[in-house]
Amino acid sequence: MSGNLLQALEASDVVGASQKYREEIRNRRDAWEIHLSLFPVVMRVLNPPFINAHLPKMYAIYSDLIPYLSKEDIPSLIQLEINEYAGRPLMEKLLRANPLTSPVSFSDVESAIREQDWKKTTILMATFYVQKGGEEFSRRFLLLGSGYLNDSLGHSVSCSAFILLEMIKHPHHDPWLALTTLANFFCKAQFHTTPSLRKSKDLRQDESLYNQMLRATRGLGIIKMHNTITRYAIERTRHLFSEEEYDHMIGAWIAFMENGEEEQVALDNHGMEPVTDYTRFYEIFSRQEVKPVVAALSGMISSKEGRRQLSRFLIKGLCDQYPGHYDPHCLTGLGSALWVIEQYWNRPPIPVNALSQYVDFYFDSVKSRRSGSV
Repeated sequence: MSGNLLQALEASDVVGASQKYREEIRNRRDAWEIHLSLFPVVMRVLNPPFINAHLPKMYAIYSDLIPYLSKEDIPSLIQLEINEYAGRPLMEKLLRANPLTSPVSFSDVESAIREQDWKKTTILMATFYVQKGGEEFSRRFLLLGSGYLNDSLGHSVSCSAFILLEMIKHPHHDPWLALTTLANFFCKAQFHTTPSLRKSKDLRQDESLYNQMLRATRGLGIIKMHNTITRYAIERTRHLFSEEEYDHMIGAWIAFMENGEEEQVALDNHGMEPVTDYTRFYEIFSRQEVKPVVAALSGMISSKEGRRQLSRFLIKGLCDQYPGHYDPHCLTGLGSALWVIEQYWNRPPIPVNALSQYVDFYFDSVKSRRSGSV
């Protein structure tokens, strides 16, 4: 990997980073390999004024988007990604320290967070990670985050989950980089006490999960979309939890959704057949009207190939419509919507709700930024 691209990202140089990336592509460098090489810088990308780790989470969700794309589609998505990182400031570097030789418990980690000692917290987290392993650390950290869903709009779990998954999936990456990001987030937010497990019953039954997912996808707007994103994060890390812990996570998510009314989106399909041609889809997408887009895509949900094409169309649409800057939820929300569609394709109206929820948010976000209101 050319160090020049990482240097441009370190300098928050959008033009320079874009130029270096295009040089790499012209030199036949694989776009996905370039993505993987960005990890050391991406873990430090901030999204002020928010303290949440929006951009490191977005980096991990790219792994869920890539399988829907053909090889020639990928460079545009990574170009968008690089622009998003380069346009934002970086967290200060925390000099790497060696893990402690003495035993460390997770309660030691919580105490350091309570003290708001970022460096001490990172060292203790790194030590626990080495002593107990990445999956055990991730399980404990997510259970800690489950107590703060209402305080963080779900980010105490959703940001953590995807960063932790990336850390486990790629052990060749230095975990110190991800741990510093998580420590910084939790110290600033003061997420320091793991809650007792909720005594929830029968939450793993299909009908119960269906009803709660239906509830999550009915609401419109960025706040409601976080209901869906948070469930996406819990399910992607489900393998880390015991049955009792998974019930607790679902119970915490349900409690997180308690406030507010849901709104069902009424669709008028306008007699449209599924759109199988991207050019035609993009014509509809470019009008930035929710119902025609959802109507054009909803007929593709019932087949595996249709869902793959639906996903590809939406990802390409984001790339082709890119205005130079996106709210990171344009990518994370897309990841969650596509996950819902794939998991609940045969349980209407959930997949159409999720599609409507995301497209409504995306168009609203793009229009707000173009009008200068965000």
